[in-house]
Formats: sequence, C-alpha cells, structure tokens
Amino acid sequence: MEIKRSVGRVSRTVMMADNSMKRYEQVIHYLMVRIEAGEWVEQEKLPSVRSLSELLGVHRLTVFKAYQELKQRGIVYVRDKSGYYVSPAKPLSDTDQGDDPSVSAWLHWDTLDRVQSLEAEYQFSKSLIDPALLPNRYWGELMRDLLDQYPRLLGTYSTIQGDLELRTSLASHLTAKERFYLSSDEVLITSGAQQAIDVISRALVKPGDRVLIERPTYGPAMEIFRKQGARLVFTDIHPEGYDLEQIEHLMKTEKPRLFYMTPTFQNPTGISISVEQRKQLPELAEQYGCFLVEDDSTYDIYFKEKPPAPIFTYDTSGHTLYIRSYSKYVVPGLRIAAIMCRSHLMAGLQAIKALTDNGSPLLNQKLFLRYFQSDRMHQHLSKLRTALQLRMEVMEQCLLETDWTWTRPEGGLNIWAELPEGIDTGRLLHQSMEHSIAFVPGTVFDPSHASGSRKLRLSFSYAREQQIREGMDRLITLAARS
Repeated sequence: MEIKRSVGRVSRTVMMADNSMKRYEQVIHYLMVRIEAGEWVEQEKLPSVRSLSELLGVHRLTVFKAYQELKQRGIVYVRDKSGYYVSPAKPLSDTDQGDDPSVSAWLHWDTLDRVQSLEAEYQFSKSLIDPALLPNRYWGELMRDLLDQYPRLLGTYSTIQGDLELRTSLASHLTAKERFYLSSDEVLITSGAQQAIDVISRALVKPGDRVLIERPTYGPAMEIFRKQGARLVFTDIHPEGYDLEQIEHLMKTEKPRLFYMTPTFQNPTGISISVEQRKQLPELAEQYGCFLVEDDSTYDIYFKEKPPAPIFTYDTSGHTLYIRSYSKYVVPGLRIAAIMCRSHLMAGLQAIKALTDNGSPLLNQKLFLRYFQSDRMHQHLSKLRTALQLRMEVMEQCLLETDWTWTRPEGGLNIWAELPEGIDTGRLLHQSMEHSIAFVPGTVFDPSHASGSRKLRLSFSYAREQQIREGMDRLITLAARS
C-alpha cells in the first residue's frame, strides 16, 4: 500500500512494511516507526482519524482500530474532544512487544535473519565470506593438533569471562597494534558480535532509556535495544561521517544512555569516520554521560589503507565499550567476538553473560587462539583483502551500467546503493527471488525513513565473480522493469 504524507511536513511517499499484515496492523506499523524516529514526539497531537484514513487510503474504521490498539498498549492517549496524542515514554512489557504488530513486522521481510535465510543462486544478502576463500583444510589440521594437545578439552567448560590465554593474547595484540593498553581482565569473550550487543544492552539499558543510533544501521541492533524497552533516537551518517553538532544536541536534550555505532566500514553504508571525529566523540560522551558502543566487525577488511584507530584508542574516561568480532572473516563457524572495556563495567557484563550461556565454548576459543597466533592467519587476511577487493570491483563495474547511486566502500563486505524514484526494493526483492537473486532491502536498516524503501545492501563477499556478473545483470534488468 503506497501512501503520501504531507501533514505539516514535506510530502513524501512511503510503502508499508509488509503486505501480508492486516490493514490496521500496517497503520500501526506506520505510526510506530515514525514515533520511534521522533517525527511525532511525546505529547504531540497525531493526525485525526479522518485525515489519516485519507492519507493512507484506508477506511476510517481501520484507522480507528489501529488507534484503539495503540491506546490499549499505552503508546497513544486521547484528549476529550481533541484527538489522539503520543504518550510519554512508557516501555512495553516483553509480552506486549512480542504481540505488537510494529515489532512482529520485523519477523517478515524486514529482518536481516529472515532475508539472509532465503536460498538463492545469486546470493548478495549474506554479509559473510565465501567458504571457498577460507583455509578450511588448515583448520582441520589445527583441530586434530589441539585435541592431541588437550585430550580433555571437550569435557571442560570455559570461565564466564572467557579463556584467559585468549583474553591475554587479544589484549596484547590490540595494545601493540592499536594502543589500547588493555589487560586480560578488561576483555570478555562472547559468541559473536550480536551476543555482545545483547549483553551490553541488558547490562546498561533500562526500560525507557534513550539509545542513540545511526541511521541507517544494523537491523538486529535496533531489535535488541527495542526488546530491552529502549526508545531509539536516530542520527544520520553521511559520506563525510557524523554531524557532531546534531549528536551533541541529541546528547544534551535526549540524554541517551548509550550511542551504538559502527564507525569503521559502517554496516550497511561502508562509511568510515575521520580521526578528528574519533577523537571528539569520547569527549562528548564524557561531557554528557553517554556510553559509546563501538561495533567493529570488519576492521581488518580494507582495500587500500588501513582504517584509523578505533574510537576506543582515544577514550581516556572509560565511556567506550569496544566490540571486536572475528566471526565474519576469520573463522565464521567459531563465532568469536570480544567486548573490551574498562574494569568498572566488567562485573555487570559478566553477570549478564553468566545468565546468557555461562561462558562461550572453550573448544571454539582454543581453536581460534591457535589460528590467531599463527602466521597463517595474517597471510590469509592479506589474500582475503585482495580477493574481496576484486569482487567489489566486479560488482561496481556492473553498477556503472545503471543510474543507481552509491559510495564506493574502502573496506568491509557491502555496497549500499540507492535506486531511482518509484522503485521499491521490498517489492524488487520479491520479484528477484523468483529469479533466485537475494539482497537486503533498505528498510531492514532504516524502516522509518522514506528513502529507505529505494535503497538496498549488496554483499559482494559471498558470491563468486562470475555469479556477481550474472546475478547483477539479472537484478539490474528486473529493476529497470519495475
């Protein structure tokens, strides 16, 4: 259902998230994502039933039912003879959130997991490494040697914080390479970056807290913070980085508990922020009492120059929590990531980690440690960067034949592209799957902004070069017919 909005704001076109939803659920989703994005703030009057029904092209009873549902959930309230207004922040319970259509919408085409689970011959949705590029046989040799060295390893649990030998190695490596000056006590091993985000969210965020987040951003992170009861506050990321004046204003007025960011080869845009911004952000965080959560999942995947040192390097006040993941490009099957932070935050994180799984698998940690300490890993990364750059260039050559716009990534695994007016990437995905082509539509990363429906993330890391040429040719042809 296509709708135009021009109520006191610039007219724009928006496509409802999922046509499999009932009409009143689509109206709820439309209202919820805009309230979350701050288009309507607390105590602000919402459109009348009549005006919203005309705007969305649905019956007044459909809008009325949506408003009544939101009223029951405490999202909106009624002023007698005046209309509907946005309620003051009141987080939903876990049960309510599970039943809320605005949340259940993420269980359809709007979730990253859902899209990446689609089987396709031309796979541009998976931001993962083609297994053929990984040293699979070498890992098998490492596994045999490891079990010979530690015959009782499979019968042993890890500590909650993670294997001491691995934590020490990571701390030493990042201190030597990135000037982190870490101790092993300031490292917590997790089963992937997504678990790290979840642990941090549960440790630091209370229901009703504001969380500052990039737009667009990693979709599962939004789900994690919303599930914790947070109210999301968005700041745009541009090719030149963040608008620090906007961020300072939001920190001052919204008082967010934390700012979740991916400042190096940002997911999905591929943007990296400058050294100057990396220095200024910790100062703002300290000034306004906001934690920075720096998610670094592809730091080693650069094509020309190594990216600037992480923000954590410039933090002198302990306001930054750094997530370093090796899941995507080193040993995906082991799901190894780490949270690095100063000691005053570690006890709270360990408490949540204990409740989550009581410690990541020791076998995975020991196997990763052997690989991490070997020369083979660094040789692999050098070759992998070259192979991925070639695949990125092949995909970009295909894009040069279109009128799409994109920013060439300097690293990472994805290209973020925008299609011309009138093409909705959600509809395009349905058409593409009939031709066995998968990608991630922009609404997964930015469900609240009108332009998100014209954008898509194309991962060049999973498909081979010939597959990229063939699949992109088919995708471009389908888009031209839309």
